Order: sequence, then C-alpha cells, then structure tokens
Amino acid sequence: MTLGPITRRSTLLALPALAAPATLRAQGSNYPSRSIRMVVPFPAGGATDLTARVVSERLATLLGQPVVIDNRPGAGGNIGSDMVAKADPDGYTLLTCTIGTASINQFLYTRLPYDPAKDLTSIALINEVANVIAVSASSPHRTLQDLLTAAKAKPGELNYGTPGNGTSGHLSGEYLKTKTGVNLTHIPYRGTSQIVPDLLAGRVDLSVDNLPSYLPHIREGRLRALAVTSANRWFSLPEVPTVQEAGVSGFEAVAWFGFQAPARTPRPIVERLSGLVAQILAEPAVVERLREIGSNPKPLGPAEFDRYIAAENDKWREVVKAAGAKLD
Repeated sequence: MTLGPITRRSTLLALPALAAPATLRAQGSNYPSRSIRMVVPFPAGGATDLTARVVSERLATLLGQPVVIDNRPGAGGNIGSDMVAKADPDGYTLLTCTIGTASINQFLYTRLPYDPAKDLTSIALINEVANVIAVSASSPHRTLQDLLTAAKAKPGELNYGTPGNGTSGHLSGEYLKTKTGVNLTHIPYRGTSQIVPDLLAGRVDLSVDNLPSYLPHIREGRLRALAVTSANRWFSLPEVPTVQEAGVSGFEAVAWFGFQAPARTPRPIVERLSGLVAQILAEPAVVERLREIGSNPKPLGPAEFDRYIAAENDKWREVVKAAGAKLD
C-alpha cells in the first residue's frame, strides 16, 4: 500500500465504514455520520501538521467520513487547544496535541485558558521527534561547542528562534541555557515556516525546533545541524551528534504528538478512535511515511498516553521552574 500526497484538507472518499459498536448504537449514534474536524494548533508545514495529515488521511478512510485539517495557530498552541477543550464532546472535533499543549504550557503560562488534565481526554500518542539545533550553512559555528563558546563570550547577543512560546523547541533552548549557563535570547515565531527563511538568511543565529521540517534543508546543505536533543543519535541524521555527545551531560528532550478529544467525549468513541490509530500505526506505509519526515512512531492507547503525559509533566515542571520561564 502507498500513501498519496498529503493535501491541505484530507477529505478522501472513504471505504465503507466499519460497523459501529453496539454500545454506540445504543446511545443513538452512528458515529461518525459526518465529517470530523482535526484541529492542529500550529501552522501548516510543521511537525504537528505533518503528523496530523499522515494519520488523518488513513483515519478518514477507515471511518468512512472526511477528516478535515483545521490549522488554528497562536499562543504556543493554546488557541487551537482551547477551541477543542470548549467544543461539544461528540467526537466531531479532535485535537492534534503536542508536548507543549498537553504538558509544558500549564507550567509556563500564568493564565492558561484550558486545563489539559480536566478539559481534554487522551485518544492516542502517535510519534516522537527529536529537536535539532541548526544554523545557516554560512554560520561561523560549525559545532555546538563553537556556538556555546561564542554565546559565553557575548552573553545575550546570540538569539535562537523557535516555533513559539511553550513549544518543545523553546523549552529545549531554555533547558540548554540552564545546563550550560549560556545566555541566549529567545525569539518566538508563529511556526516553523517563518523561522526557516530567517535562519537561511542569517537574520536569526540558530533555531531549536522539531527536526522534520529541517531535514530537506540540512540534506541539501543549506542548513547545518549542530546537534539533536534526543538521548541517542536520531535515525534520520545518524551523522549528527547528540547534545550530550557535544559535552552537555544528562541532556535529553524529544517532542511528541498525539490525538485528544474534549473531556466527556463518550468512551466508546474514544476507544474506537484509539483502536483505529493503533491499526494505522501498524501499517508499514504509514510507518515509512512518518519515518520519512524524521519521526519515530510510538503508539500508545488512552491509559498509557495518560501515564506518559504524567511522566513528562514531572520533567518539564522542573525544567520550567529551573529556567524561571513564565508567560502571561
């Protein structure tokens, strides 16, 4: 099986729908009987968006209804996430969540408009992605140690771009500052698509961001990858050292993406969606497509995903506290 192009709106004509469980029919539901909106709280083209499109395309086919991608960026993913948190819990509005929206933001923002634990329910974890520390190919910094040495010599003069406040790139950068004592100035963008042109042109010194959108530029030699933030070298850039290998001991930070629904969404709907996502992530063509964009599939069901988020909360609560980072 091969996947076709990922279009801006994944509205494939689907195969006949799977029979609805008896519990759903008993509730008077033929879910889904119409299209489903998949809210992506970041712009098109980034890792969140790419993940949503790969999985939603197959989900539409299996459900027998279109799954329409709705990009709602802003405020580190909070705008789109809040929209889903306040949506009707009927299974027709879903969220592609991230490490930021489901974990980091609650510790970073003093006034988060939704409670990720109370207002959203887990469907499935989909994949993990390393962040990459990248510079322009014309940058004088050829290694991470080169960059850290320059940053120590000129505190605050070097800046790093990320796709927004509260993203894994932002907190990975703050984590790096805490671990090394360097002073880098954070520049939050409104998504990866805005960072790359500035990075290529040298208008921002470096970026810390999810790897997938940077892979083509790195492979073409237009950007230079200094390090990846995972504990081990990442499969899609095996020649690039980890931050730990570059001399920052104990450093590890990966981004991750999953699906959530509004709290109080009927459990049979959540379980059905979770089961279909697990089925999708077992398909070789989907695994290949996710790995092509530089991500590692990591399917977890609702209960496992909740435990995964809890462990991430323990880590990032302490990172935010140590960094002293707070946003209104």
